[in-house]
Amino acid sequence: MSLEALSRGAGLAVAVDRNPLLVRAFAETAKALGATGLEAHAAEAHAFLGRESRVFDVVFLDPPFDSDPWAELLPACAPRLGPGGFLYAEAPRQLAAPDGFAGWRHAKAGAVHYHLFRNAAAVIS
Repeated sequence: MSLEALSRGAGLAVAVDRNPLLVRAFAETAKALGATGLEAHAAEAHAFLGRESRVFDVVFLDPPFDSDPWAELLPACAPRLGPGGFLYAEAPRQLAAPDGFAGWRHAKAGAVHYHLFRNAAAVIS
């Protein structure tokens, strides 16, 4: 999703995965494709969000399918999104909108539920 965002004009894409070999391969692929603006970090997503201070327009969440990090991960994203920010999540089940967010879109493809949540303040204004 990071490379797709960069190919569509995003100035910065921050990718986080706990597997350092995957992160290194991803960064090398981006470089080979000439994709600039990629930051790739080897870290647990929740820990990374706790250390991060920047605000983003969109956060994409696609954790391992057999995990269930949503109770911690969704609230950790809220401070990282700007006023009109979107939160995209893929999960094996339908997720409720986290506090401060409204459900914007939801659908299911095969076993994957995909969600787009929007900052509730943006929905009201």
